[in-house]
Amino acid sequence: MSDSNDPSAGSGREPEGSQPGRDTTADEELPAEIVDEAERLTRLERTVSDEGEAQAHAERRDKLLDDHDFTFRIREDDGDDVLVLHPDEWHDDEAGVIRTDRIDDISRGVEIPLEGAADPDDWDAVETHNRDLVERVRERHGDVHGDNASLLADFVGNHYAKHIEDLAGAELREFRSEYFVRNAWPSDAQRDALEESITLVYETAGVSVPERRVR
Repeated sequence: MSDSNDPSAGSGREPEGSQPGRDTTADEELPAEIVDEAERLTRLERTVSDEGEAQAHAERRDKLLDDHDFTFRIREDDGDDVLVLHPDEWHDDEAGVIRTDRIDDISRGVEIPLEGAADPDDWDAVETHNRDLVERVRERHGDVHGDNASLLADFVGNHYAKHIEDLAGAELREFRSEYFVRNAWPSDAQRDALEESITLVYETAGVSVPERRVR
């Protein structure tokens, strides 16, 4: 049972002294790239207009955290939402709150404000960048390659919210084998041109295809 004298017990709030941000100890247990990805997926879940996409982002985040025995919740702090990542063992599933009597070291938790200053990689700016690239491909190489570039931009915007040039090789393979096949409904001409289209997208962007980059 939680301590009834502790004002934070059973309230879902972290005890006094919990620090926001990416603590070094927490990063050792929950890698920084996992924290960043959980934040990115949470922001996407909250901003995309399509309910199915929002659910997909939420499921990705939950699976990612579950793989590290962490979970999340959104806490309201003076009217601003804060993403809280914490070890799963702190959480009481039945009560739906954090059990303060289970917290051994508050530095294991991570808090990320979701309000206020915009993310450095602003979502609208990323979308504008990718759509500009699509139009350059279309102008230089025609509609078939332009349409494939647009599908790639759709995929990147829906799933990763990053510049097309920043996709990792595994993410580009996901586009080819999963998104393009199952979600895109391409024409026969688009299917036949896909590999060339991808090459032209990256050539237009001035970088090599991720899988061909020298490490």
